Amino acid sequence: MSTPSSPLNRPHPLLADWALTDGLAWIHIFKTVLAAFLALWIAMRLDLPQPRTAMTTVFIVMQPQSGMVLAKSFYRFCGTLVGLVVMLVFISLFSQEPVLFLTATALWVGICTAGAARNRNFRSYGFVLSGYTAALIGVPVAQHADAAFLTAMTRVAEVSLGIVCSGAVGALVFPRHAGSQVRATVRRRFTAFVDYVSKALGGGVERSQIERINAAFVADVVGLEAARSVAVFEDPGTRMRSGRVARLNGEFMSVSTRFHALHQLMNRLRVNGATMTVDALEPYFREVAPLLSAAGAPVEKAADAAHAAAQLDTFKAALPKRIGATRRTLDPAIDLLEFDTAAELLYRFVDDLHAYTQTYASLAVPTHEREHPVTRYVPKTSMLAASVSGLRAFIVILILSGFWIMSAWPSGGTAVLDAAAVIALASSSPRPTQMAFQMAGGTALATVAGMIVVFALYPRIDGFVLLSAALLPFLMLGVFISTRPGMTGVGVGYCIFFCFLAGPDNVIQYDPSGFINDAIALVISMLIASMAFAVLLPTDAPWLRRLLLRELRRQVVTASKGRLTRLAMRFESGTRDLLSQIDALVAGREDLQREALRWLFAVLEVGHAVIDLRTELGRYSTGTDAASRDSIRQALHQVARLFDHPGPQRFDAALSATSIAIDNLRAELDTVREPREEREARHRLQRMSSHLHFIRTALLDPQSPLRAFNQHEGALHAA
Repeated sequence: MSTPSSPLNRPHPLLADWALTDGLAWIHIFKTVLAAFLALWIAMRLDLPQPRTAMTTVFIVMQPQSGMVLAKSFYRFCGTLVGLVVMLVFISLFSQEPVLFLTATALWVGICTAGAARNRNFRSYGFVLSGYTAALIGVPVAQHADAAFLTAMTRVAEVSLGIVCSGAVGALVFPRHAGSQVRATVRRRFTAFVDYVSKALGGGVERSQIERINAAFVADVVGLEAARSVAVFEDPGTRMRSGRVARLNGEFMSVSTRFHALHQLMNRLRVNGATMTVDALEPYFREVAPLLSAAGAPVEKAADAAHAAAQLDTFKAALPKRIGATRRTLDPAIDLLEFDTAAELLYRFVDDLHAYTQTYASLAVPTHEREHPVTRYVPKTSMLAASVSGLRAFIVILILSGFWIMSAWPSGGTAVLDAAAVIALASSSPRPTQMAFQMAGGTALATVAGMIVVFALYPRIDGFVLLSAALLPFLMLGVFISTRPGMTGVGVGYCIFFCFLAGPDNVIQYDPSGFINDAIALVISMLIASMAFAVLLPTDAPWLRRLLLRELRRQVVTASKGRLTRLAMRFESGTRDLLSQIDALVAGREDLQREALRWLFAVLEVGHAVIDLRTELGRYSTGTDAASRDSIRQALHQVARLFDHPGPQRFDAALSATSIAIDNLRAELDTVREPREEREARHRLQRMSSHLHFIRTALLDPQSPLRAFNQHEGALHAA
């Protein structure tokens, strides 16, 4: 008799676990092969010149989720059309001048590669295809301009057929929807944030745990935006909620930043011995977590969040008067600026949390007023890093083109067009050197498999059924490899270039020397691309990390000097997007990841306070003393200079300018009388003083990376 722990007694959990892991991978494998055979059969029935192009397209665009397939197909089709038009122009201008033609092609591929590096998700794929298609169409027919248009049209037809077959199979056969992933991510993140707020307000979260949680939040923000951008292709219901999901992402960034700032400020107050201020505010903190519950249980589903939003609304409406009453009972010896700063952050956190909860609750219905205006996630990519990617692609294509011209190698054109594809595809990968090298390995494996298929199997089979049976194990092998962790490059190289080398056409050419020459050209071009990534300003070199880190710090400059219209969203999304890029570069290096996170916290805290201060100043600029306005602007300028190029002198200048601005505001505050008509002026001055005081405490935070530039540590304190 089996024991209770025996697997025989729990077959269903094991089966469910397999279905959610390897089972999904096998479904993807069979769907991909089915779509490839469908595209091949239709292409042959239509008597298209190269049916293997349609089959290759399937392996390029097929994704596990139907929304990803449709999104990638859409951008591939757009990129193909753009590349087609550009190449027809190049052929008409330079078909009689090989050097000019190949130089123009290299320049176009470089521009498209830079565009791919500059953009995100499948939009970058559209740029990749614009460059690759130009090379794919133009290089083989550059010397036969009269056939260029017909070749281009048939290539577009073959690519379009592959796109249609991929989309149809992805949407109709065991479909998996990105919309489900979006809903699961939104629900999981809301629950995780509520749990984080409850634990942090209770003092149960350590610094290392805070770093891990916030790093996970950054990954969620970037991942949710990527999933949302493809889910809109799937169904009307997802599209109707797309604006609210984007808004929810923006509100989550704002509320998480606000909460982190509040949490850090309270920690600084405890360290500085401001126990009376902490004791006065902590009762309000303990009231927040219970508001995020429904019927005594934490809110999880959007339908249950409406009650929590109503509770937060009531709490927020009563908070200013309650805070004012608490302030009047404080000991006169307490520094009221510290209390005002913490109280202002608490109110803004509750306000942001209320908005976040409202938007989450609105997802329970198909349409809602919070769908508009649409909040746009704005990614941030270094223009210099993107330009380097484009320059690298230009140099590689130019070198291979020169070698082709000088050597008259029959497969030199194949090497050029393959390098254009590989270097553009790999540029968007976190590890482009490894990606290109893996693709070379996959292509070498495809060469061996292709020789077996072309020269051993094709002569012995007749009919599409036998053709499919012969190709099935070889195609499934490639897709299976691509689903294995760490083997994506090998699988992609195998699938694409097995079709390129051994994919059947209506008239098969048995040319061993041409086959081997093309295979050598493919592998060599990939190895050269891999070497280019490793040698020509390599992406894993420290220069790129330092460049992105500087771009991260310069987000404070954007917060200080950018247009205020939607500045908060541009600042929040750009900052997190830059951190995600740095994380991809330093994966496995905990010291570098921790350094980037410390800068993230410093940038978010100071940048958010700067935006709040500028908004307050712009709203009431005419009611503020000229000396106070000038000192605030000088403080903002010095803070921006500090984050642009941190150094001891700039740290002292920023700290001094901030202190002067605070003193000027407090002096102006002392002149404001208590009558009702001037109460708003007093509150406005208090809010601006609070923002400046928070910036000062953030600069002096011993956990901040700016601590290294504080030459007076020990003499100064956060108060």
